[in-house]
Amino acid sequence: MFYWHLLVGRYPQVRTMAQEARDRLAPFSGLHYTPAKWLHMTTLVVGPPDSVSLAQGHAMLTEVSRLLAEVSPVTVTLGRILYHPQAIMLGVESASELKPIRDAVRTAAEAIIGRRERIGGATTWTPHITIAYSTADQPAAPLIEALETSLPARELTLDSVSLVIQHGPERLWNWQHIGSALLLGEGDAL
Repeated sequence: MFYWHLLVGRYPQVRTMAQEARDRLAPFSGLHYTPAKWLHMTTLVVGPPDSVSLAQGHAMLTEVSRLLAEVSPVTVTLGRILYHPQAIMLGVESASELKPIRDAVRTAAEAIIGRRERIGGATTWTPHITIAYSTADQPAAPLIEALETSLPARELTLDSVSLVIQHGPERLWNWQHIGSALLLGEGDAL
């Protein structure tokens, strides 16, 4: 599957937050943790490799790079914990600041791949970083009590978006990084 991700595992503050969450959740079984290397915010699901070629992937990367060349890096705040029956996530504050990135990857995917309905992802987008996936039925209350509703807030300045191919099921983490489009603008976000 081709994805556009904001890869955030390279940022020490994200790794620290993920580790703090893991430490608090260590007493619980039934959780699968995102490897630090692949901590990410999914920006757009493009489609399976049988409907998107590698050449199209490279063309999208070129187009997204062009579209984002004047966009400045974006600073967001992490800290709020989001709970879903299938996952525990870090919420992203100031997510509206990420709209130019989402728009660029969607525009490029639609231009290169074609029909809009072939491009996956909801029309609304709630940026988040999944810390753990649920692998077992268990009551949520003890997990929420252990992790609470937030971690100490940290800012994160995002300077690129990456095209990734996921080979096989997500939890195998057999990902291939195709390339990144840089946010090269020189606005206030630097």
